Amino acid sequence: MANTRSAAKQARKSSRLRLLNKKAGDELRQAAKKIKNLVKEGLKDEATALLKGYQSMVDKAAKKGRLKKNTSIRRTSRIAKLVKSDVKVVAAKAKRSPKAAPRKAAKKATPPAA
Repeated sequence: MANTRSAAKQARKSSRLRLLNKKAGDELRQAAKKIKNLVKEGLKDEATALLKGYQSMVDKAAKKGRLKKNTSIRRTSRIAKLVKSDVKVVAAKAKRSPKAAPRKAAKKATPPAA
């Protein structure tokens, strides 16, 4: 509970900005997910079309302070790299866990201690 008028105003402002930031973050995640799903399905043309809009959204979020500058650069870079990558490779990576197989192989290769 706010003790002064200025604290009450700050609380109202804070809650309003929190909702705006949450909405912007949700939109960014949904757009990224949509692009990733299009790439997995092999629809690179549609993903490329959405990529420019996604980059614009991320840049605007960084400009308004909702994302840090390097975070926005990293996100756009990863999505662009995904769109440019080979579809078969992306699908294969999604199906398997890279760390699980070597561990199992290493455990089987060592003989039991006597």
